Amino acid sequence: MILVILALALPGASRAYPLDGHAHSHIARLQAWKFKVHRKRLKKRLRPGQLWPFEDIDLRLTDHPDLEIPPVDPAFQRQIVGLLSSQGKRYAISILDLADPEHPVFAEHQGDKRFNPGSLGKLVVATALFRELALAFPDAARREEILRTTWFRADNFIHKVSHKVPLWSNKSQRVFRRKLRIGDNANLWTWLDWMLSASSNSAASMVIKQVMLLHQFGDRYPPTAREARQYFLRNPPGVLGKTLREIFDTAMTDQGLDPEEFRQGGFFTSTGKRKVMAGGSRATTHALMRFLLKLEQGKIVDEFSSREIKRLLYMTQRRIRYASSPALRNSAVYFKSGSLYKCRPEPGFVCKKYHGNVKNLLNSVAIIETPPTEKSGRLYYLVVVSSNILRVNSAVAHQSLATRIHRLMQSRHGGNDGASPPGIR
Repeated sequence: MILVILALALPGASRAYPLDGHAHSHIARLQAWKFKVHRKRLKKRLRPGQLWPFEDIDLRLTDHPDLEIPPVDPAFQRQIVGLLSSQGKRYAISILDLADPEHPVFAEHQGDKRFNPGSLGKLVVATALFRELALAFPDAARREEILRTTWFRADNFIHKVSHKVPLWSNKSQRVFRRKLRIGDNANLWTWLDWMLSASSNSAASMVIKQVMLLHQFGDRYPPTAREARQYFLRNPPGVLGKTLREIFDTAMTDQGLDPEEFRQGGFFTSTGKRKVMAGGSRATTHALMRFLLKLEQGKIVDEFSSREIKRLLYMTQRRIRYASSPALRNSAVYFKSGSLYKCRPEPGFVCKKYHGNVKNLLNSVAIIETPPTEKSGRLYYLVVVSSNILRVNSAVAHQSLATRIHRLMQSRHGGNDGASPPGIR
């Protein structure tokens, strides 16, 4: 009997970056915020936690450079594991309570369990890009200029295209969504936004190309279109793949992270994988927690890079999966997720999104910041979740878990009049 197996990576369709950040980044879709009619519509539709201004999206732990993940707190551990019910073996989770950064509290369950990170690997891509930018252009202002003024067009590396991205129409003065096409032109910041917020695999592959070109050309970046084309034509796929693996792995080791525990193997599209042969991807919740902590400390490359990556993760459109929990309505959520599911024929079973019966991976990383005006108390925590629960809607499972975790955090700090998360106004 031949089994039909479906394997789909599902990046999701959220959007990030502060809505008033166009002047800084020139991300095309953010032009909508300049128009009163769009501002009014967005303010009515979005949750309070999605409307924080640009200047309030910042790193919170730069004054705590020596903070490390503490040992597991037994009581907190029992509380977290208790939220997983009978499916505990199907979860890996790491959570760091930073409401009082002088006394962080940590819980973890199967934190060393390896899994395919899916679109969480785009965090490695972003890190590699900002690292190469820093090497080529040590001055942060120059890097900001490169991100804003370097434009390039989509080529066949975007194939196969499966997800839509937000685009801005100057003619109709509105944001619309469609799949990327060869010839689409945008600046580097917009490509990063498409990669991390819309989680487009096509955009990610175009960004990876720029990472490799930055590595090759250094302070002569950006190269001409001909120079870029010749670089990929004259080097065989195996050589390019070795270079890319070295770029990605070094991007992790330079941040004090272990690529054996968090690695992106290569491109996200079939054309990219064919032209640049690389390897597999892996992650653990503990390694991802270390990444989030270093991000908040400004240690992912440097403070400029960490801050920009965090801004790119700030969700300002439809929240999905873990981030869609109603309990997070008033909280700022910095979020990335990745999923992979597989199905095979089974009597009475219908294969659909997030319901795999062979594999049903869903991975989420989130930084949660609750403003000091919320009556339930001031909350600040980092959470990483990976699950593989077969035949259930994993997106709903993560949403429900997010609600339970947030209610637990509220109970831990409810009515607390202590200090707010550092830097939150």
